[in-house]
This record gives sequence, C-alpha cells and structure tokens, in this order.
Amino acid sequence: MASTVLLTSFDIWKSHHISNSSDDLVAAIQQRGWLSETTHLLRKLPVCFQTAPEQVISKITELQPDLIICCGMAETRQQLTVESNGKHQGEVLKTTIDLETLVATLTVTEVSHDAGNFVCNYLYYAILKHTQTLPTVSRSLFVHVPLLHPGNQEPILQDFRSLLHSCQHQ
Repeated sequence: MASTVLLTSFDIWKSHHISNSSDDLVAAIQQRGWLSETTHLLRKLPVCFQTAPEQVISKITELQPDLIICCGMAETRQQLTVESNGKHQGEVLKTTIDLETLVATLTVTEVSHDAGNFVCNYLYYAILKHTQTLPTVSRSLFVHVPLLHPGNQEPILQDFRSLLHSCQHQ
C-alpha cells in the first residue's frame, strides 16, 4: 500500500517577496505530475508561530500520514537543506529519517543542523513533538528551499523529487 504523505509550504511574509520558494517548489512538482495520489498538499501556510503548527497538526490528525514533509524558504541558502532537528526552549527533537543516506546521491542538497530561530524551526519542532504522541509512526522532515531561479530550479526540483521518493520508501 502506498504511503500517505503530507507536504506543506509557506506563503510570503515580507513585502518585497512576490512568492515563497517553498510554495514555488511544491507548485512546480505538482504541475509536473510528480506527486502520488496519496500525497496531500497544505500550501501557503501563514508565517505565524501559532497558526502554522495548528493548521499542520489539524491536517495530521485528519490524514494520519506516514510521512510529513514541511518546506520553507531559506532566502540566503544556495542549496536544498534537510533539517536534522527542531528546537524550542532548550529541547532538541530529531527526525527519525536517516538524512546522511537520504542526501548521499543528491547533487544540490545537504544536511543542516540549524533550522533557524523563526517559524520554520518552530513548526518543525511542533510537528516532531506532536508525532511523538501518535499511536502510529509518522516520519517528519523539514526542507529549506533557496530562492529558485533558472540556473538552479531544475537540479533542485530533481533532488526534491528523489528526496520525496526516497523518504516514501525508506
């Protein structure tokens, strides 16, 4: 049976943004038909410490997915980065996904051990905390997406497609 996946992205939050690269990525892979029928999207989450986790946790409760991949924009990064952990008030929660194996064959993706101090990190922490309480195992991953442009879009999309496939079969 195919695994159920929840894939999320964020909306814009700064006045100079015309889009959020996390949502651009999700839109592009959806447009290319690279998502399975069991992949559910929760796009354009508000960049809000309270609302974003509430919406994602509500969707997790509804879907009970096997895999949760949250995507966020990392304006200053040059590559896709998979986050190893989420932190809050000194507590560090780690993903159960083997990230080193996940990125070993990818060309523009690396592991990060710092999801930052903003909504992305807090959402990841909240999801990791919530999934600890579930009776079934849900694996979680946060992926930071750099700004997309013609020079990097294709390799990033290909890496994300491979990453998604690997996570579903790991």
